[in-house]
Amino acid sequence: MATDGQSEYEAVLCVKPEVNVYRIPPRASNRAIRAADWKLDAPDWTGRMRVTARGKVAYVKLEDKISGELFAQAPVVEYPGITVETVSDSSRYFVLRIQDDNGRSAFIGIGFGDRGDSFDFNVALQDHFKWVKQEDEFKKQEQAPDTTPKLDLGFKEGQTITLNIGQSKKKDRSRPQSSGGFGLLPPPPGGKLAPPPSSRSTNHNTQPSAGGSDTGFLLDLDTSNSNSAAPSDPTTTASSDLWGDFDSVSTK
Repeated sequence: MATDGQSEYEAVLCVKPEVNVYRIPPRASNRAIRAADWKLDAPDWTGRMRVTARGKVAYVKLEDKISGELFAQAPVVEYPGITVETVSDSSRYFVLRIQDDNGRSAFIGIGFGDRGDSFDFNVALQDHFKWVKQEDEFKKQEQAPDTTPKLDLGFKEGQTITLNIGQSKKKDRSRPQSSGGFGLLPPPPGGKLAPPPSSRSTNHNTQPSAGGSDTGFLLDLDTSNSNSAAPSDPTTTASSDLWGDFDSVSTK
């Protein structure tokens, strides 16, 4: 029965037709790795490099250019990390920790003749482990319980809503009413008013007395609505009727 690693599909991330391999001296504990310490003009092996991925693990494989036979490989579980390290004096060289089927490991140096190849190699590993990080975050979110409160947007039993569609927002401007309940029209331009309708006869040709006031107007409304007989003196009637004053003005 195949294990999970063997059953997963192997994707090819990057292929470079030529890479140089160097034996490197043992590293000093607190010293940066320098490619200048290697014999750069005399590589120990030259072949093809393929970078593949199976699941979350990436593999740097060094293969023969013609036969494709595997020379060495380095399983990479994180990047940057101890499996693939950069050197301090060049962007074209790396330190690679190779590992065989028995678990034995060794450190070798690899280098590219073109900076574009080393850039592609670096980006291929970065993109793969960026994807691994995103996958881990998605799994954590799926496993974590959702503690955020959820909004209940459903209708309760018997609950209704009212929609006001197309209704005018203008205020209803009603005409002002007098305190006595009589609707009075606004005065026409020029300050001239027409006399209101009256149930009793009014002599429009009679000139009002100079003592007409608002009080006489209110008294006139009271007398017009009462059942008492109209005064016989037309002069008295004209002086107590304020509307006659407006009539006399309109006749000028």
